Amino acid sequence: LTGLPNRKLFSDRLGIALTQARRNKKDVGIAMLDLDNFKGVNDTLGHAAGDLLLKEVAERLSATLRRGDTVARIGGDEFVLILPELKGAEDAIQVARKIVDGFRKPFLIEAHHLVVTMSIGIAVYPDDGTDEDVLLKNADIAMYQAKQAGRDQYQIYKQQA
Repeated sequence: LTGLPNRKLFSDRLGIALTQARRNKKDVGIAMLDLDNFKGVNDTLGHAAGDLLLKEVAERLSATLRRGDTVARIGGDEFVLILPELKGAEDAIQVARKIVDGFRKPFLIEAHHLVVTMSIGIAVYPDDGTDEDVLLKNADIAMYQAKQAGRDQYQIYKQQA
């Protein structure tokens, strides 16, 4: 639907990014993104409009990222980013800020101006995990923290005490 990598290709790219990060002693950011209140779009405008919105979201995300970053759609209205070659968490936070700010501009879908916000959770290799499963789990936890904190924002994963 969106032309973005699927879960399998995402997993392959993440494996490569983590291998390179270990070798080059760099950080890799993983960001889980979920459209806020996407169900409302499908319920009020229909699934065809929802599909058009997902395509536009994919284009806007792709345009925001650096060359070498990956955006994948892993299901429904969930997207995930690989941000390789980071100097630290602050680099991932800058990307998340750009995305949150960029989504404040309305989407034009079937003559409707839709403001769709995004909740983003960030985990960074190696501080928040050293393998794919742990990084994705921690980014997902951070994303739900962003939703619980009011949506339309990002949260960086914080280890629970």
